[in-house]
Amino acid sequence: MNKVLVVEDSLTVRKILSKLLEDNPYLTPILCKDFAEATQELKKGHDFLAAIVDLNLPDAPNGESVDLSLSYSIPTLVLTGNFDEFTRAQLLDLGVLDYITKESRYSYNQVIKLIDRLRKNLTTKVLVVEDSVTSRNYICSLLKKFQFQIYEASDGLEALNVLSEHQDIRMVISDHRMPNMDGYELIKAIRHERRMQDLIFIGLSGTNDGVLSSKFIKSGANDFLSKPFYHEEFFCRVMQNLEAQEMIQTIRQSANIDPLTQVYNRRYLIEQGEEILAQDTSTSAVTVCMIDIDNFKSVNDNQGHKAGDMLLQEFATLLKEHFSDDLVVRYGGEEFTVISTRTLKEHLGNVSQFINLVRSSRFTQHELNITCSIGICAEKHTNLETQIDIADKRLYQAKRTGKDRIIASDSNAKQLHHTCLN
Repeated sequence: MNKVLVVEDSLTVRKILSKLLEDNPYLTPILCKDFAEATQELKKGHDFLAAIVDLNLPDAPNGESVDLSLSYSIPTLVLTGNFDEFTRAQLLDLGVLDYITKESRYSYNQVIKLIDRLRKNLTTKVLVVEDSVTSRNYICSLLKKFQFQIYEASDGLEALNVLSEHQDIRMVISDHRMPNMDGYELIKAIRHERRMQDLIFIGLSGTNDGVLSSKFIKSGANDFLSKPFYHEEFFCRVMQNLEAQEMIQTIRQSANIDPLTQVYNRRYLIEQGEEILAQDTSTSAVTVCMIDIDNFKSVNDNQGHKAGDMLLQEFATLLKEHFSDDLVVRYGGEEFTVISTRTLKEHLGNVSQFINLVRSSRFTQHELNITCSIGICAEKHTNLETQIDIADKRLYQAKRTGKDRIIASDSNAKQLHHTCLN
């Protein structure tokens, strides 16, 4: 949980900020009504994500609260009732994140949005590519102010090596003119690689070439900035591009996630499963399990569809927790698919544990005692569809021969049934 220090003398404003911060499950407000309380809280040694401070407090009328939070190296956002351009410029030069006036509800939402962005930035990796040490240090200092994890490179070739070593880098900010490989060639090389198609790329240049920005964008850059730039504009571009990427990821996720159970859907199974199969070069095959809740229709008939939906949700949660290293999918209805790349022996042991776990659990407020049947295909095949079909046939063989059992081959129903009972 990330603690946020709020230093504000207005009870109303404290309540608004407290409510908005508490609505975010990742943030916890620590409320102080004046400079003295804030000083005492900071002396306790809390690790604060950020501070939201009023500029004028009864016991600190001249912005001393800002100096206080900055002295503890806490990212600080000023929320004040009065706007003054000179004061704003001074505070930004001191290192505060932003200067926001208490004009409307939008202002408070803007504050919370920025704080949550800081939280996300803690795990967001950015690569700065710039041959000028002075410029590179300046850009890195701006990014560090907003809590990003920073990597550096002096030209395009070095940048490609860094991207190869750290494949979770989400953004590249690159100058145009550099030795060995310039920024224009770098973006073309990046977009040539499929795994880096979603990487955010912001180009920079100190030249007055008006065509350069369009060349960058057409080659795959997300944005372009001319140097010198004002740091507020720089942050706006960085934040907007990150938010746009996150929105795209959310849209993709909504297309791939089953809305009821919150596990992946069949569409994602076909796409990702084939990729897993294509990457498998080991002697052991990818294992496909088809898992079906036994007698599910009777739950809907006797307890109602709401209870049936709740059972599916709880069953899916159990699957996700138990098969946390595997791909878990709702195939349709009460049928789920698990794809694993672990050894067959390890996976079979895990499947046996799961069927016993289901048998000993109670589901929904009705304390339902259920069982499940499982069909497994661990043989190598050229495509995922064949493995799913075989696992599905074994699943229905398990259901026809008594349910509550695992069938991993066409002749082992009785043996595995006794194994999982013991």
